[in-house]
Amino acid sequence: MALSLAPSFRLTGTFPQPIRYPMMAKAKHWIEPHPQGIYVRPADIWIDPSVPKKQAVVTHGHADHARGGHGDVWATPETLAIMGLRYGTEAGTPLGYGEGFERGGVNFSLHSAGHVLGSAQVLMEYQGERVVVTGDFKRRPDPTCAPFEPVPCDIFITEATFGLPVFRHPPIAGEIDKIFARLEAEPDHCLLVGAYALGKAQRVIAELRRAGWDKPIYLHGAMVRMCELYEELGVSLGELRLVMDTDKEDMRGQIIICPPSALTDKWSRRLPNPITAMASGWMRVRGRARQRGVEIPLVISDHADWDELTGTIRELAPSETWITHGSEDGLLRWCELHQIRARALAMIGREDGDDG
Repeated sequence: MALSLAPSFRLTGTFPQPIRYPMMAKAKHWIEPHPQGIYVRPADIWIDPSVPKKQAVVTHGHADHARGGHGDVWATPETLAIMGLRYGTEAGTPLGYGEGFERGGVNFSLHSAGHVLGSAQVLMEYQGERVVVTGDFKRRPDPTCAPFEPVPCDIFITEATFGLPVFRHPPIAGEIDKIFARLEAEPDHCLLVGAYALGKAQRVIAELRRAGWDKPIYLHGAMVRMCELYEELGVSLGELRLVMDTDKEDMRGQIIICPPSALTDKWSRRLPNPITAMASGWMRVRGRARQRGVEIPLVISDHADWDELTGTIRELAPSETWITHGSEDGLLRWCELHQIRARALAMIGREDGDDG
């Protein structure tokens, strides 16, 4: 699978002239936000429902967007494979980016979201109106997934995980350098990085490789199968070894990837003087790092930060912006101050998680 990288997303104060559509409110009659998901009435299809539905479009494989038990499912081939691994429900109709289908007069198509491997935005076109559901997205380059595609629309339904001005993610190269600097200073230790098993772990590994780390990277057992699936889907991660198959002394000066829950688990006691790190956008908040007992906070996020969220809204210039999944009030207030029509949606199962 060939993966291309988008340039780093920067706000320059200027934006391309947006494609503008007439002010419409028709979508409010055919797109219905519910606590358990977004319902597309004419098609009788749900987007990322949190409970089983007979028809569902799934944006990506994280548990707050994907689940088992649906009837007919449409998603990218990668998302279907991830769902098969995590939930035992790989069956569905695979759609590549730019591909789609029609139901009840609604044309659906999937477009890259840049969040994790296979993540997609959903574009729906009905009676001359275009609605985009982003799912989760980011605009930073990521060697493990395709870049975000801006899709012009009338109504933009966006996530807001980091929808507060305090969340401005630094360049990832500097965060990776923190790992190398600490290992160089303390070569008799190992560096233990907590990272979410889907997306974050593979991105950290790929960024370490891109920065020149060609030694084996060691994995907690819970990380192995997803990393293998990424490899099967065409994402090269280099040599990976299992911690439980390695002598303690051989892991001095090495990098180990584990679930966040394992950072302070008894499992970590088998490691040689571990220095703990955590890769998440939430590491911008020092209190969260202290709560985790993390020595090295790595601000590495798979979600859009404040500048990316607001910049994307300004770039697309939709007639309305609907906000969900995170700091809805902060982004809603920004829209109000900039005279952008917006509303916040109350969705369940969209909590702050380690996939930040």
